[in-house]
Amino acid sequence: MSLSIGIVGLPNVGKSTLFNALTKKKAEASNYPFCTIDPNVGIVTVPDGRLDQLAKISNPKKIIPTVIEFVDIAGLVKGAHKGEGLGNQFLSHIRECDAICEVVREFEDKDIVHVDGKIDPDGDRETINLELIFADLSTVEKRLAKVTKEAKSGDKEMIKLRDLLEKLKEGLEAGKAAREFKLDEEEKKLIKSLNLLTIKPILYVLNSNLDTPLIKGDVGIKKWDGNVLKINAKLEEEIVALSDEEQVEYIKELGLNESGLEKLIKISYELLGLITFFTTGEDETRAWTTKLNSKAPVAAGVIHTDFEKGFIRAEVIGYKKFIEVGGEIEAKEKGLIKTEGREYEIKDGDICNFLINK
Repeated sequence: MSLSIGIVGLPNVGKSTLFNALTKKKAEASNYPFCTIDPNVGIVTVPDGRLDQLAKISNPKKIIPTVIEFVDIAGLVKGAHKGEGLGNQFLSHIRECDAICEVVREFEDKDIVHVDGKIDPDGDRETINLELIFADLSTVEKRLAKVTKEAKSGDKEMIKLRDLLEKLKEGLEAGKAAREFKLDEEEKKLIKSLNLLTIKPILYVLNSNLDTPLIKGDVGIKKWDGNVLKINAKLEEEIVALSDEEQVEYIKELGLNESGLEKLIKISYELLGLITFFTTGEDETRAWTTKLNSKAPVAAGVIHTDFEKGFIRAEVIGYKKFIEVGGEIEAKEKGLIKTEGREYEIKDGDICNFLINK
C-alpha cells in the first residue's frame, strides 16, 4: 500500500532537515530558497515494538516492519498559486500526496534567513494555507463553471455537484480549508476527482529550539485545523546520526520515552487512516498496512492481489492474547484463534492467517 505524506512549508523552515532526520537520506538543505527543486522521496520504517515481541516468540528468519513514504517538497512562497517561486510545480507535487505535514518555523538562527525577515509561526502557517486555499478555489471555480451549464439540463447529480461546489467556493473565499467542511460519503465521492489540496488531512510540525516558545501551550494553536507536534528538527537529525544504543541513552537523558521523530512517524501513519496487522511464523514475522475498517479480503489483498480474489476465510487472534499465551500452538489449544469470514473488519494488532482458494 503506497501512501505518502508531503512535507511542505516556506523556504528555510527546516523541511529538508526534518526529511534528512526521518530518512537518514541527505537531501540538500542549503540556506537559500528553492534549493529542493525536485521532490525527494524517502521510505521510513514505522516504529512498532509489537513486531519485536512477536519475533521473540516465533523466532523467524526475517523481521519486516511496515513503512510510510515521506516526500520533501521545495519551499512554497506567497503567490505560489499564481506560479511564484515555481509554485505550480510544487503544488502539483503536493496534489500527488495523500496527506500534508506542514513545517512551521519557530526556531531562531541568525545564520538562516527567514524569507519574510521575521519569525512568525502564525503568519507563516497562514501564508502556506492561503496558497493552498487559493489553488483549490481556482480548481473549484473552473469545475463550477462547467457543471453550472450541465446542471441546466436538469441532471440531478450535476445539480447536487453544482450546489456542493457553490458551498465549497463560498467557504474557500472565506479562507476555510475544504477539510473543515462536514461532508458525507456521497459528497466526498462527488468531488474526489478534483483532488483538492486542502481536503487532505494535515499535521503541523512546529520546528522549535526555544526554551520560551513564541506560541505558548494550546492557546495560540487551538485554531490550527490539525494536530500540532513540536520538534527540534536539528536535534532530531543529530540523534539519528548516533548508533542505536547511543540514541536510546540520549533520548533517556532528555527525559523522553521516544524521540520526536518516532512520534511524528506514528502520528503520520494514523493521519493516513492506517492500521497494522501481522503475519508471523518461522520464516517471517511481518507487519502489514491496511486502511482502517478494511474487510478481511482487502487486507489479504495487501499481501498479494490474488489473495483478495481467492479469499475463503481468515484465522485471527489479537496481538495481546497471542503474547499472553506464548504463540500459535498454545492459542489453538485454548481455542483463542477465531475463524472470520468476508465481512470481518481487520483490527489494529490482529495476527492473521488467510486461507486462499488457489
